Amino acid sequence: MTYLDKIQKAKAKLMLEHPYFGTIVSALKLEQNNELLTFLSDGEALRYNSEYIDRLELTEVEFVMANGAMHTVLKHQDRSAGRTKWLWQTATDYVVNSMLVNNGMQLPEYANFNEKFNGMYAEEVYQILRDDMSDNNSSMEEQVEEIVEGDDVHNENIYMQDEQVASSDAKETKSEQASTQKEELSSQNLPNDEELLQELKEQFEQIFQKLNRQGTLPKDLKFVVPEYFSHKVDWREFLYGYIAAYAKSTYSFVPPNMKYLYRGIYLPSLSSDLLRIVIAVDTSGSVDESLLSLFVAEVNSIMQSYPNYEIDFITADAKIQSRNVYLPGENIAYEMSGGGGTDFRPVFEYIDQNINYPTLLLYFTDGMGTFPKNEPTYDVMWVMPEKREVLFGEVMVLE
Repeated sequence: MTYLDKIQKAKAKLMLEHPYFGTIVSALKLEQNNELLTFLSDGEALRYNSEYIDRLELTEVEFVMANGAMHTVLKHQDRSAGRTKWLWQTATDYVVNSMLVNNGMQLPEYANFNEKFNGMYAEEVYQILRDDMSDNNSSMEEQVEEIVEGDDVHNENIYMQDEQVASSDAKETKSEQASTQKEELSSQNLPNDEELLQELKEQFEQIFQKLNRQGTLPKDLKFVVPEYFSHKVDWREFLYGYIAAYAKSTYSFVPPNMKYLYRGIYLPSLSSDLLRIVIAVDTSGSVDESLLSLFVAEVNSIMQSYPNYEIDFITADAKIQSRNVYLPGENIAYEMSGGGGTDFRPVFEYIDQNINYPTLLLYFTDGMGTFPKNEPTYDVMWVMPEKREVLFGEVMVLE
């Protein structure tokens, strides 16, 4: 089996056995570079020595691919905050590899791993590595300071000693070729790096939201991408990401997204299945109408981004008060009616009897009511003015 065969099989196995890693690996940029001793993931591409990959078992190649995927999600350059780049990259590598090992993946030869870094964030590991450099040799303290204050340097353990030096003519030729290719690409109407990064960021967040709902996220992912687990998120941003995850939750690689194929980046194409959302409003008299109008306006704005949706808008207190259906291009309009006690069960019963295949229920309420005994088959987001315990579903707080 050649190293290319191993890479393809590893990517396929990841998709089946570790869907989070596998989906991201599908968008991973790969570059062969036999000047490397092993492999290097810098957040932009996974660069590897083909001879090293040839020596690895297939399970170890899976680890290498997953490592590259997680560095792409981590975007450790954006979190370096003035730290020494190569030492910061090493710290992030320890964190990524610790997470992969804890998910049952096989650690390959020469990969950065130390059990003492289990359960640590990259910032913590970086400080330990930096302190160790100073403690092991007092004469290194000045060197550490010089590294911190100076420009980026390469980790000398990553690269092999140069045994063959290309001629200056070869370097010039390579540079000229790269310049020519860059001019050719820029002359075409092709997406730039900023567009690609933004598209990848959105897709990674959608993958996270989807697998988080399914309960299939990897262990210890919070140490690699802590921002995904932060509760200090603007509710508008959270709502947009939540709905977007449903609108774009069906991925297909047949055919793949053609936009970045010329760069060797394979993104799945997105389906245009009907996005069926139910919005239920508690009209028991305890709901803040100003918050409700703000929320509905935000939903209206979000839905303009999607061509194929259907919104069922239900008002209810202890019984159903009204139901209206809104299609693309229509603005949600409603009248508050009711004012009785709060019982959530009629809404769920109504959906079961009258709405086929709902995708998501957004229930606007203060959270004080009678819940159904059984959790529904569709996902539920409780939208509240303050945090309260619910029997099932997720809670989004409108502050």
